[in-house]
Amino acid sequence: MMAMTKRIAIVTGVSREVGLGAAICRSLAHRGYSIYFTYDQAYDALMPWGKDEDFPARFAHYFDELGTIYAHRAFDLADPKAITLLYDDVEKTLGKPSVLINNASYSTQDGYQALDAVTLDRHYAVNVRATCLLAVEFARRWNASRQHGRVITIISGQDKGPMVGEIAYATTKGAITAFTQTFAAEVAHLGITVNAVDPGPTDTGWMTQEVKRDLAARSPLGRVGQPEDVTGLINFLASEDAYFVTGQIIHSDGGFW
Repeated sequence: MMAMTKRIAIVTGVSREVGLGAAICRSLAHRGYSIYFTYDQAYDALMPWGKDEDFPARFAHYFDELGTIYAHRAFDLADPKAITLLYDDVEKTLGKPSVLINNASYSTQDGYQALDAVTLDRHYAVNVRATCLLAVEFARRWNASRQHGRVITIISGQDKGPMVGEIAYATTKGAITAFTQTFAAEVAHLGITVNAVDPGPTDTGWMTQEVKRDLAARSPLGRVGQPEDVTGLINFLASEDAYFVTGQIIHSDGGFW
């Protein structure tokens, strides 16, 4: 972490080797970006896959071997105070970020019988509030004289169809479609583009073989997605070549229906 770079990417929700966030970090690092990744192992501990306490250190070693400038820190993004602390730490350790990848999300199985205020609030805190506050803080700290800024949020295709049994998740992630379109228009004059990406059903370790077969049957390509499948699109949207792409909801899901 000795030198600074103009291309610094923040990637949230990076806590597992097979996760989408880790794949995005690796891909951007190979393209010369410095990486600041965040994670919340307390959330992982509540999930079926559990927390991997050693992952941050192992992932840091990967960047050491690659020669990538990086930093990382645990944040509970449900805490509004975490937003300012995160950006202050990025600027202190790496410099001004040019790319924000909103990958962190909160998801539990609910359904209409189980849905309650607590469940909705927990989903809202991460999937909507944190996502929006991270994006607006990025813009507030942006210097319009800089070359370009990129805000990219990972969604789950809520505009394409229902997600039965996940009302809170679908509702809160679906809100990001409206946010993306409006926020993109507000910050375009700053040279910041804002887009959302749906990678479709992606095998990040949560799928059973039965689920994988069922989802693959709904894909024209005959398989579910892998974390690396979406990184090419992320790389493009983060690049200078994507200067005229903003306010878009892009489905990189292999044609999943």
